[in-house]
Amino acid sequence: METILTLDVTKIEPRFKHPQIFEKFDDLNPNEAFIIHNDHDPKPLYYQLIGERGHVFTWEYLANGPEIWEVKIGKIDANQPQETIGEMVVKDYRKAQVFKKLGIDFCCGGKKTLAEVCDKKGIDVEVVKAQLSEINDIEQANALPFDSWDLGFLSDYIENTHHQYVKENIPFILELANKVARVHGDRHPELIKVAYIFNRIAHDLSLHLEKEEKILFPHVKALASAAKNKTKFIEAPFGSVSNPTQIMEVEHEHAGEDLAEIRELTQNYLLPQDACTSYTILFKKLQEFENDLFNHVHLENNILFPKAIRLEKDLSV
Repeated sequence: METILTLDVTKIEPRFKHPQIFEKFDDLNPNEAFIIHNDHDPKPLYYQLIGERGHVFTWEYLANGPEIWEVKIGKIDANQPQETIGEMVVKDYRKAQVFKKLGIDFCCGGKKTLAEVCDKKGIDVEVVKAQLSEINDIEQANALPFDSWDLGFLSDYIENTHHQYVKENIPFILELANKVARVHGDRHPELIKVAYIFNRIAHDLSLHLEKEEKILFPHVKALASAAKNKTKFIEAPFGSVSNPTQIMEVEHEHAGEDLAEIRELTQNYLLPQDACTSYTILFKKLQEFENDLFNHVHLENNILFPKAIRLEKDLSV
């Protein structure tokens, strides 16, 4: 049986922890792994790895607190690409419904393979494959051809459809969440946490949309215009388009985790018997908001961002 090295980062001086972990990761061969042993959740490292190395690693919790955390980090073999969940949904959007029903994140977690996600969630991968296969046997309806759209047009669609939805609905949901927490929080204390989390989502997403609309999307549109008109492309001050897209993906993941926590706190939006009208509307709006964000992030993470990165590389040749 293969022995996997364990790196005890509790014995490393704080300022040297992440550099040593990165050095160890860079020394791995494809399909090799090592384990980090820590006294707190190393989740910030996960986001730093995404930001600096991209989605080229696996991340598996072996111990998850409260005193000891151990994570197995593996290096993906780039020469043996496997279809990701996001790529599956790009090819056939109906598969998103299967993933949603099973609690599988096809947007923020869309870079993972089906096997990786099923292993992490304890789901029989063959059962999921069977359900996906049933979708293949059904004639596909006329869905919008997002994957074939010009990137400038897709950016405008996302902004005018999903960004606009977020902007219009955040104030209403905030008002409902705060009101319901104030009225029902004594009997249902989880509502206080729900209101707190959604306030954080509202703040973070508002800043996120502004960065996309003022920085990232104009850059993507410039790329698309240069390709269409065969004109010279001028590099942006932030360098490669992969720099802001990696940041956006990390922020997408934060929002997805927050909404997943709300779903867990509310037991999948299960209404109690004493729920008033505002309580009922809040849960319906939160579910609607989550569904829209899933579709929104899918279009960006799985279609817009990777195609923009590829287009930039093509223009640089």
